[in-house]
Amino acid sequence: MTGPTTTVTVVLVTHDSADDLPGTLGALAPQLQAGDEVVVVDNASRDDSATVARRALPAATVIEPGVNLGFAAGCNRGVAAGHGDLVLLLNPDAVPAPGFLDALRGAAAGHPTWGAWQALVTLPGGRAVNSSGNHVHFLGFGWAGGHDDPIERAHDAPRTIGFASGAAMVVRRAAWDAAGGFQDHYFMYGEDLDLSLRLRLAGWELGVVPAARAEHDYAFVKGDYKWFHLERNRWWTIVGAYPRRLLLLLLPALVAFEIALLPAAAAGGWLRPKLRAQRAVVRDLPAMVRHRRTVQATRTISARTFADGLTPGLDSPFLAGAARIPGIAAALRGFWAVVRRCL
Repeated sequence: MTGPTTTVTVVLVTHDSADDLPGTLGALAPQLQAGDEVVVVDNASRDDSATVARRALPAATVIEPGVNLGFAAGCNRGVAAGHGDLVLLLNPDAVPAPGFLDALRGAAAGHPTWGAWQALVTLPGGRAVNSSGNHVHFLGFGWAGGHDDPIERAHDAPRTIGFASGAAMVVRRAAWDAAGGFQDHYFMYGEDLDLSLRLRLAGWELGVVPAARAEHDYAFVKGDYKWFHLERNRWWTIVGAYPRRLLLLLLPALVAFEIALLPAAAAGGWLRPKLRAQRAVVRDLPAMVRHRRTVQATRTISARTFADGLTPGLDSPFLAGAARIPGIAAALRGFWAVVRRCL
């Protein structure tokens, strides 16, 4: 799809990240090559993150929009300010190990069918996995693959994955531009899954490069704002990216799962943001349909090929509440088998 590329635009979106930036930028700086650039977009930090970024890496371009754009729109602003052949989205609390950037850069030529790929992201201390390649359930939610596994269990070789983690994610600029980048209104959460699926729809593959490692100060914070954005954005992704035949076949399960999630959300203490997300989805449905027309016009693969990247499993530590719904795991696997046959 494209030839070898060399230059990288690294984009970091910050919000009260002053404590993290010196370590991340300090580890990144010696790995930069001629033509590479670093763009920091500071989302109205209260701790002088912009000044810290300039001090830690004087060559960086620091953009201060004056408001909190969110992660999605902040990344879009940063990518637009750069010119590299590859775009690397790096969380400000994801510290790259030596050789990180070279390994990610090399994947561009080594895997020409990949539109986006991620590093092997570890938890603090580097002995356990944060993400070794993410998974996408056919109901539209995703999770970090291998989370909390010992690092020794991680794959050594590059491989294709369900979607790439935005904590340390490379996207070919040509693929980014063709897809339109992230959707600004996602604000945060799920934008990496959405972009990955839109890239797959356009014929690209997604991958992970285990030789590139970054240590991420990660915690799954279960606040109302997170549940709202995860659930609202999940439906934007489903409506936009799923091919028509697949979407129609999945509709009964999608509706049933929405109903089944309500008692699980109530038990987990996130019923209120779940209901807010449902109201937002109903309100936004006309805009979702318009967005869908644009996305589906880029499709180059069959619905069955798209479905190959999805899973019926509920083997994520983040989905324990859903997995405890009586009979749900077996029902989802059985339903998915029927859907696959119909495709």
